[in-house]
Amino acid sequence: MPVETSARVAFLKKIHLFYGLDDNALLDVAEELEELPVLKDGVVFKQDSPAESFYMIFGGSVRIVRKQDGKEMQLAVLVKNDYFGELALVANRRRSATVTALADTSLLVLSRSDFEKLFKEHPDLKNNLEVAVKSRQLARRLRFKWLRSDEVIYFLARKHPIALYTKLILPIFALVLPLGLIYAYFFIVPYFIAALAGGGLLVAIALWITWLAIDWGNDYYIVTNQRVVWLEKVIGVYDSRQESPLSMVVSVGIEAEQFGRILDYGNVIVRTFVGKIAFNIVNHPTQAAHMVEEYWQRTREAAVSMEKEAMKDSLRKRLGIPIPPRPVTASDQPTTSVPKRSGAALLKLLGANTLKLRYETGDSVTYRKHWVALIRESLIPFLGTLAILGLLFFRIIQLAFIPDEDFISLATGLTVDAWAGALLIALVPIGLWFVYRVLDWSNDKFEVTSEQIIDIDRIPFGTEKRNAAQLESILSTSYERLGILGNLFNFGTVYITVGGNKLAFEDVLDPATVQSDIDRRRNARQQKKTEATVAAERERMAEWLATYHHNSEEFRREEERKRNQNNGSA
Repeated sequence: MPVETSARVAFLKKIHLFYGLDDNALLDVAEELEELPVLKDGVVFKQDSPAESFYMIFGGSVRIVRKQDGKEMQLAVLVKNDYFGELALVANRRRSATVTALADTSLLVLSRSDFEKLFKEHPDLKNNLEVAVKSRQLARRLRFKWLRSDEVIYFLARKHPIALYTKLILPIFALVLPLGLIYAYFFIVPYFIAALAGGGLLVAIALWITWLAIDWGNDYYIVTNQRVVWLEKVIGVYDSRQESPLSMVVSVGIEAEQFGRILDYGNVIVRTFVGKIAFNIVNHPTQAAHMVEEYWQRTREAAVSMEKEAMKDSLRKRLGIPIPPRPVTASDQPTTSVPKRSGAALLKLLGANTLKLRYETGDSVTYRKHWVALIRESLIPFLGTLAILGLLFFRIIQLAFIPDEDFISLATGLTVDAWAGALLIALVPIGLWFVYRVLDWSNDKFEVTSEQIIDIDRIPFGTEKRNAAQLESILSTSYERLGILGNLFNFGTVYITVGGNKLAFEDVLDPATVQSDIDRRRNARQQKKTEATVAAERERMAEWLATYHHNSEEFRREEERKRNQNNGSA
């Protein structure tokens, strides 16, 4: 069935690319669109084919795959209200990937000529397109490893270059000193020390400028189909990721100063139920904010749509009507379980998990502090133990070359060499101290189960402290990697906000993955509880509606009988 023009206009209003067009302009675009139905597994276009059109998904979904070096790599799965094909049109090149329909799909197509005419007649739309194009180009180049398999990046940006330029002011002015020293060496006083100092300072400032440029390029603001993310990194010092599910977003706002409005940069403030995530000093903040709003609103609409479909299924079930089959998505596909090794139970009994930094037991994941934390806490007893063992070994070798002395003598009863005995006696407390430190490190555990997070701090042969919180009580999570060691060995602290308190998983290996584990289980837990509550309410309403449906005919007959009686008596 053809899509009516009014429906096309309503569809275009939901896509940020067309923000700023009035109804008449949207009507013109809607009338230029062509409909393209694509059956499941049908190819929209192939990689390296000419780029002639821009596509918007009115219904269904598509898969974008790039073939490189003989291997296929999935770039994204796009759904209703998404668009594709603009990159090749903007860059005037051939298609960089193949697009295939995952289900029966309806596309609205804008030809190359109409696409170019649109942005020529409405130059204000170029900022909308620029934000979208740069986001996709960055996303394809960076390929963040922490993204989930079903997650698509829609918005990705760095800070505006003005943030870098302001930081470069000081090192640029500082160049005056080394350049002055080098100038003095060549043209005033030829002191080699001046040239050496000038050259050293010049190299140091050049490294400073390089570090600032790299540091500026390591901060990212991201919006996916599931969450809002702020990545912040200072090389060798600090690494963190702050995020919130799109379902937790309350509002999106813009803050810009006068100078920012002139150069078109500002702050996009994403407010959530537990605080805010600030996209500071981003380019085209108005367009960026509209992108965030679009995908936030889309999340809300998807939730409402799913609830309506679930309500229909509940009514069908109550009325005895067959429920139509639903298309299977990638996330619904069963996963293959990993077989357990036959010796796992025996290894566990022997303490195979004692020194592991991460291990799984059933549905629970346990984390320990990093090896660096163990070394830091047990360095003194460890070095002391090594020193005593080294001296003891040296004494034993020394006794082997002294004929009149033995390590152990039985001539006048059981006697032990005095030095060796003293070392053995000293080894006992220092060795026990080292073992105690290892046990203390091993006893500090952080657990994530299907229902809660647990921070266990047990003193060997002493008391145990246990802090636990339900997954659904978690308000937000973040992580930090501090210092050169934290970045070099990839460990840090994950912070979990629960009510007015904050739990900390300290010095854990790969804190980004730990944070993702917690967030994934938290989201699954919250979704499960919400679904249970909504399902119970849905079933109750379906029961009432089904009861009304079954009794409506009886009510109608009663109404007719009453009306006939009234007419007869009249």
